[in-house]
Amino acid sequence: MNALSSFSPSIIGVREAGIARVAVIGAGSMGSGIAAQFANAGIPVDLLDIRGSDSSPDSPAETGIARQLKANGFMHPDAAKLVQAGNIDDDLQRLSEVDWIIEAVVEKLDVKRDLYRRIDSIRKKGSIVSSNTSTIPRSDLIVELGPSFGADFLITHFFNPPRIMRLVEIVSSPENSTELVARAKAASEVILGKTVVDCQDTPGFIANRIGCYWLAVAALEAKRLGLTVEEADTVMAALGMPRTGVFGLLDLIGIDLIPHVWGSLMIALPASDDIHSYDLPSDQTVQGMIAAGQLGRKANGGFYRVNVDKSHEVLDLSSGRYRPEAPVDAAALPGKGRDLAALLQSDDRLGLYAWSVLSHLIAYTAHVGPEIAKDVAAIDTAMELGYAWREGPFRLAERCGLAMLAERLAREGQDVPSLLASAIRNEGFYGRNTGSALRTDGTRAQPTDKTGILTLPAIKSCQQRILGNEGASLWDAGDGVVCFEVHTKMNSLTPAVFDALETSLDKVASEFRGLVIGNDNARAFSAGADLSYFVGLMREENWAALEAFLSRGQNLFQRVKYAPFPVVAAPAGLTLGGGCELMLHCDAIVAHAELAAGLPETKVGIVPGWGGCTQLLLRMQERVKDAGDPVSVATMAFETILAGNSSSSALDAWDKGLLRTTDGIVMNRDRLLGIGIQRAASIANVGYRAPDRSKIVLAGPSGKRMLMDLTEKRQEALRLTETDMAVAETLASVLTGANSRSGAASEEDVLALEREAVITLAKRPATRERIEHMLATGKPLRN
Repeated sequence: MNALSSFSPSIIGVREAGIARVAVIGAGSMGSGIAAQFANAGIPVDLLDIRGSDSSPDSPAETGIARQLKANGFMHPDAAKLVQAGNIDDDLQRLSEVDWIIEAVVEKLDVKRDLYRRIDSIRKKGSIVSSNTSTIPRSDLIVELGPSFGADFLITHFFNPPRIMRLVEIVSSPENSTELVARAKAASEVILGKTVVDCQDTPGFIANRIGCYWLAVAALEAKRLGLTVEEADTVMAALGMPRTGVFGLLDLIGIDLIPHVWGSLMIALPASDDIHSYDLPSDQTVQGMIAAGQLGRKANGGFYRVNVDKSHEVLDLSSGRYRPEAPVDAAALPGKGRDLAALLQSDDRLGLYAWSVLSHLIAYTAHVGPEIAKDVAAIDTAMELGYAWREGPFRLAERCGLAMLAERLAREGQDVPSLLASAIRNEGFYGRNTGSALRTDGTRAQPTDKTGILTLPAIKSCQQRILGNEGASLWDAGDGVVCFEVHTKMNSLTPAVFDALETSLDKVASEFRGLVIGNDNARAFSAGADLSYFVGLMREENWAALEAFLSRGQNLFQRVKYAPFPVVAAPAGLTLGGGCELMLHCDAIVAHAELAAGLPETKVGIVPGWGGCTQLLLRMQERVKDAGDPVSVATMAFETILAGNSSSSALDAWDKGLLRTTDGIVMNRDRLLGIGIQRAASIANVGYRAPDRSKIVLAGPSGKRMLMDLTEKRQEALRLTETDMAVAETLASVLTGANSRSGAASEEDVLALEREAVITLAKRPATRERIEHMLATGKPLRN
C-alpha cells in the first residue's frame, strides 16, 4: 500500500496553509530533516546541495535523503519520493517555482550571503526566504542585500531532529509584512507540526542562549563543588531537566563542538554577559577530552562511555580518568528527588549544587529576558520544547517560590533582576487569576487566541464536568459536541472507564449531537485494557467473569459504533490493544501524525477480544472489495495482528489497515482535539445516520490452512516460538471462522469467536507467564 497515494488519509489543513512547494538548500542532517518533514505532510520539496562529481552531480543531496530514510526522518518510505535531489549549480532555477526557500548551509556568513544573492535573482516575488542559522543574527545575514529581499527574509531556527523536536524559533523584523510572517507561522504549525516562538534578533535567540548558559554553569559548578558526573546529572533530572542531565547532553551534542558553539556565542555577546564567567571552551577537562579524541557518543565516549564488553564508565572530573559508573538513585537526594524545596534548602553538596545552578539560571534568564523575547511564556516554551525541560525557567521559579528566590539572592549579595521583582509585584510570571504571561518589560500580556487550538485545560477552565468518575470524565466542548476524556494511568481501560463511557453514551444521545474521544495526555490516547485486572481474573481462574469483561467491552464498543450520533476518535501517542479497538469503532478518526497504534495482544499470548479482529476484517474487506477475496482479507488482518507491532506514524497505521481513506491526519498535536471537535460537528451538521450493520465474508477452513501454511513456512525466519504458533492458529481460526463457519457472518458471530479464542488462550500457562512478565517488566516474553 502506498501511504501517500490518493487512497491515503488526508493531512488536514495543508492546502489552506498557502505553501504548495518548498526548496531546502543544504542537505546535512538539519536540511535533509526539514525537507523530510515537509514531505511527511505531502509537500513536494527540492533538496539542493553543492554539486557532486560529474557522474553523480546530485550525490550530496541524495546522501541527505538516504540519511533521513535510515534515521526515520520520513514517516513513511514513500514520503521520500516527494523530495527531489539537485545541486545549486545545475538546479537553482527550480527556486522560481517554490513558495518557501529554506537555507541550511554551513554557518559561514560569506557563504550564506553569496547564496542569498543567487537566490534573490531567481526566486518568485513574495516567496519566503529563511535561514536555519542557530548563531548568526538576521541583521548580519542581510546587511548587503536589497530591501525587497529583506522584506521576505526570516530566520526559522529548527531543532534536531526536525521530525521529533516541536520547536521552531522565528526571528522577523518590522520590514517583514504581517502577511508573510503569518504565512510562515501557519505553515510551521499546520504543515510541520511545530510550536512557533517569536524571538528577538540576538545571538543564540532564546533556547540556545539560555541552554548554553545552563550547560556551562551546570558543568563547571559540578567541578567546583566536587560532584561526580552521576550526582550532577541526577540533581539536574530532579530539577526537571532531561534524564541525560548536563554531562549526558554534552556527550550527545559532541565535546568537539563546545569550542565552536560556545565560543561563537561568547564572541557574539558583550563582555558583561555572565556566560563569560563560565568559559566552558577553556575548561581543562574539556580541552583534555578533545585532545584525547573523547568526543562523546560520536567517538570514543565522553563523560560517559560504554566499552566493548558493554561495561559502563564515567569520567572522573578530578583526575580525568575513567572509572566504573556508579548510578545515583534520585531517592538519595535531599527531598528524595521529589521535594524541590527540601533539595534547595539542603546544605550538603547536592543541595548547594542545585541552588547554585538554579539561582544562576533564573537570575540570568530574568536579566536577559527583555533582550531575547517579548514575554516569559516564549522563553519557557522554548526551553520546554527545545531542551525538553519539564518546566521552563520562569515556571520553575514559580514552583520554587518567587519571594524565596528573591530573598535568598539578596541575602547572598546577588542582584535581584528587575523582571523577577516585577513578577513578585504582579502576582507572578503567569498571574494567579488571569493565567496570562508577564511581558519582559514587566507589564501583563493579554491572553492570545490561538486559532484552531482547543485544549482540555481550556475547556475545563470555563466548564463544569458533565459527569465522570476516577477513570474518565465528560466535558462540554461547545457546538453540541462533548469530549470523553480517559484519565487513568496511561489511560488504560478499566471497569470505571467503562462505567463512565456507558453513562456518557446515554447522556449524549439525549442532550448532545456529537462525541469526541480524546485527551491531552502527552504519551497515550489509551495503552489498552488494564492488564492487572485481566490477570487477576486469570489468577482466580474466574473464566465466567473474564468472559463477562470481554462481553462488556464488545457490547460497549458496538454501542459506540452504532450510536445515533457521530463519534470521532482523536488519538495521539500510544493507542494500543483495547485503546486501538475503541478507536476502530468510531465513525471517524482524526489522528496525530506520530500515532503509535496497534494490536499487540499476541505478544501477551492472546488475540484482540474487544472487536479488534472483527473491525480489522471489515476495514480490510473495504480495501479489497472490488478485486479481493476472503482469503486476501483474512491474510491482511492476520499479518497485522500476528506481528503485534505499533505503527511508527499515522501513515504507517494506514498501511496496517488501522485508518480509512475518510480519516484525517493532523501534524500539530496541539490542534488535534479542536479539529476532532470540528469533525464531529460537521458530521452532525449534514444529518447523521448510524451505519448499517455489517457482514463479513469468512474464508473458512481452506483459508485457515492457507494462513497456517504460510506461517509454518516463515516460522524460523520470524522466530516464532511454540506459544506464538498456538496463538497464530487460534487467530487464524477467528479471522477465517474455520472452526465454526464460512461465508457471510455478522459482527456478533465474529465477536463470539474472539471471546472464545481469548478464554481458550487465557487458560494456557504460557499466556499467564507472558502477561505476568509484561506487568513486571513492561517487555514481552518470548516463551
